Amino acid sequence: MFRIIFPLVAGMSLILASCKDKFSEPARETIFLDGTWRFAMDTSGTGIDNQWFASKLEDSVTLPGTMDENRKGIVNQDTGETMRLSREFMYSGMAWYQKDIEIPEKWNGLNIRLIMERTKPTSVWVDSAPAGENSDILTQQVYDLSDLLTPGLHTITILVNNGRGSVPGGITGSHAWTEHTQTNWNGIIGRFCLEASNKSYITELKTFPDPEAKKVLTRLIVFSASEAEETASVVMKAASWNTERPVRAKKKSFTVTLKPGENEIELSYNLGDEIQLWSEFEPALYKLEVVLKGDRTLDAVTTDFGMRRFSTSGTQFTINGLKTFLRGKHDACVFPLTGHPPMDVESWRDVFRTAKSYNINFYRFHSWTPPEAAFLAADIEGIYMQPELSFWGSFSRDRNTDLNDYLLKQGEKILETYGNHASFVMFALGNELSGDQTVMNDFLNHFRSLDNRPLMSYGTNNYLGYRGQVQGEDFFAGCRVGPDTDDSYKTHIRASFSFADAFDGGYINGRYPSTNLDYSGAIANCTVPALGTEVGQYQIYPDYNEIKKYTGVLKPWNLEIFRKRLEENNLSGQAHDFFRASGASSVICYRADIEMAMRTPGFGGFHLLDLQDFPGQGTALIGILDAFMDSKGLITPEEFSQSCNKVVPLLIVEKFCWTSNETLTADIKVANYSRWNLLDQEVLWDIKNSAGEKIAEGSKTMEIAQGGLSELISVSAGLAGITKAEKVTLSINLSGTPYKNSYSLWIYPADADTQIPSDIIIAEKLDAKLLQDLSSGAKVLFFPDHKAFMEQSVGGLYIPDYWNYRMFKSISENNLKPVSPGTMSILTDPDLPLFSDFPTEFHTNWQWWPIVKNSRPFILDNAPKDYKPLVQVVDNFERNHKLGLIFEFAVGKGKLLVCMSDLRSVQDKPEARQLYSSILKYMSSGNFNPSQNLSAEELKTLFSSTVQSRKITGVGNISY
Repeated sequence: MFRIIFPLVAGMSLILASCKDKFSEPARETIFLDGTWRFAMDTSGTGIDNQWFASKLEDSVTLPGTMDENRKGIVNQDTGETMRLSREFMYSGMAWYQKDIEIPEKWNGLNIRLIMERTKPTSVWVDSAPAGENSDILTQQVYDLSDLLTPGLHTITILVNNGRGSVPGGITGSHAWTEHTQTNWNGIIGRFCLEASNKSYITELKTFPDPEAKKVLTRLIVFSASEAEETASVVMKAASWNTERPVRAKKKSFTVTLKPGENEIELSYNLGDEIQLWSEFEPALYKLEVVLKGDRTLDAVTTDFGMRRFSTSGTQFTINGLKTFLRGKHDACVFPLTGHPPMDVESWRDVFRTAKSYNINFYRFHSWTPPEAAFLAADIEGIYMQPELSFWGSFSRDRNTDLNDYLLKQGEKILETYGNHASFVMFALGNELSGDQTVMNDFLNHFRSLDNRPLMSYGTNNYLGYRGQVQGEDFFAGCRVGPDTDDSYKTHIRASFSFADAFDGGYINGRYPSTNLDYSGAIANCTVPALGTEVGQYQIYPDYNEIKKYTGVLKPWNLEIFRKRLEENNLSGQAHDFFRASGASSVICYRADIEMAMRTPGFGGFHLLDLQDFPGQGTALIGILDAFMDSKGLITPEEFSQSCNKVVPLLIVEKFCWTSNETLTADIKVANYSRWNLLDQEVLWDIKNSAGEKIAEGSKTMEIAQGGLSELISVSAGLAGITKAEKVTLSINLSGTPYKNSYSLWIYPADADTQIPSDIIIAEKLDAKLLQDLSSGAKVLFFPDHKAFMEQSVGGLYIPDYWNYRMFKSISENNLKPVSPGTMSILTDPDLPLFSDFPTEFHTNWQWWPIVKNSRPFILDNAPKDYKPLVQVVDNFERNHKLGLIFEFAVGKGKLLVCMSDLRSVQDKPEARQLYSSILKYMSSGNFNPSQNLSAEELKTLFSSTVQSRKITGVGNISY
């Protein structure tokens, strides 16, 4: 099999156009195969036996393209699927593609190769002669057709098989194949051509940059068709091409001796004294041209590379000797219009530019490897890339030999095909792997023996992090660095989890809010960089306005079903408010997750799950961007970048809620992963009240060292001047730079009045006395005993529900773990009289943490259909309950306010005291006048009737 390297030809027009000097003697010629192909679906799998390659197929499609894009396949009748987006046309199995090709006379005696950049396992025939098989799905497939394509007219027939058994079973659950992401499409996409070259040609070119020596080591494999040893020359020239001031290296010619057959040649090429380095900061690229000459030009190839050294220093990553921090996103190949990844550079540049606007500098590709265009786009944009093998499962030495062989070959091809790219800095064996560690060791040792350029790990989040770092990997990517032995979260390196994976869902939901926690203890025993994996996963309610954007091959029938269920529960009028509230809460939690990583000294970085939605695995709408990488309008890139950036000012404070008799104390630190030490940097801070008036300020000028966390300023501010409950903002600004950050803090009077007024009765049971009091015209504040109403309520959850309620409900149940309460935020009106002494937004923020955590929102599905509670709780879109945290009714002559949070148990928290005080003040005022009337019997029925809920079944996940 020929080892022709695709990077030598991909993006050729872009690369060559950037350089004034071009080859005067093109050594290779191309016939592009784009256009109409004859086509047939082989639903019964009998085409080979019936020799369809020898007959003329009757249907037609356009290639490059997929069957979906050509509207071929079996019409999908299952419009009730809610686990994922749905293909309009389904097909799994064999499909045939056929075209007549005229081979020119001048190709006589040349090597002729069929190149298909990306497809599924294939078999090829020329006329009726078999030409071989190929199962590569993450790199190009190349067929040598030299002996079959003589000058004249020929018929090329290609069988593409995306059916069961075409690849080992362990591949089909990966994001390279699964229906949950790019879909299991059938077709041929990307570069699709016949290429002709001389019999003697360059089959492989690898570049190994050495920035310190200002050289690039090149390793070539040259095939010589000569029957005898001969002398040839290799001519090299290189220049940077995407910078404002390109530099050009001196052309150099090397004399080489070629023996018949394959020749491995290693040559060192000096780039001169003035070189340009590649990094996230200045992604300068070189184009290297290599010409093989004998008595004439035999071959000419080109490749891009960057002069960079991506390495590690202790527990941190470095780029060209500078410590860097990976601020990443997970990529699952979500492209709803096509159902497959873009195959052109500009589309990928658009994707990366969007990510960069949110200051993302790293992409981790979950169990797949993107196409050539993605790597070149990342090279240009300065994005660090971690591709993976298409595996999400368990390694075994004896049980899966076919799978092991397939994955070994896949890894070899990935390194061979994409290894020259400056952006290809890390490589992993797959996602959440388990099984025989010695097999993983063998894989990594083998890949390193072939190519030591990328840093390598055994996988991402292997064993769900319970084994921590394993000897032999260059970096560790996981959610934890060892087993959980208690509920302290001391091994965690991300701040949120499912209830199946961590007590109470991890730090943010399980610990009283502060910004003084980090992962220092967790990474103390790590000897390589640790990378927080799949950070976030906070659900956001669907924005049903997005449905109209699905104009391609994937249909949002899942979203349409969720919208229909909302209508059935009489909640459709609140859909947009649910989206806004859950989205705002999610943004707050993502920020907390990111900042916890940023304030950890010596930490390697993180990758989010996700910046964009994942519309599979039960429909996981966990992005601040939608599935199209478009903003949901929840936060601007500039606002997001305050916490996710090269330089981030950080407030270290023990709590968000204070009282007026305290002195607010905090520290300011700055994470600096820019290119420079910030010399004589003035750091300004101030605290402003809700009217924008400064109540405290300070500054300090100092050096902020590059490559870590600098401790700068101690903040101290007396709060005695604040006499009314107020939200204040503490802002930090690095003068003369774009770097700033701000934090909401809540200040409450120290003497919040929680004395029960004489005209208010406190009740804990819905009994005859309570009903009698209401009948007599009393005002009743009802704190229901949670244990008495377990069936009519759900649990209290501060964070938006993790990933997807349907998926982790079943995982928790199967693992005998608590099920998440499943809620997503509060929803309220900040201007309600109820909040006259309790400042709030319409959504959950930090001051609600103890209130929500000690609550059981009541299910109000049986209340009047247009009834809205004072403080509603947004339920997940699988369950769609109408939930009330605080709600009121007029009952008989009386007035009832129900608070489903046990405020009295958290009176040590000033925010809980203040809400209690505000409730009492509201109930004592003339504003307490509930508009919804219930009879005593209706009230009893509401609190005793059975709640109707649809059965929520599980979603499979390979790792559990």
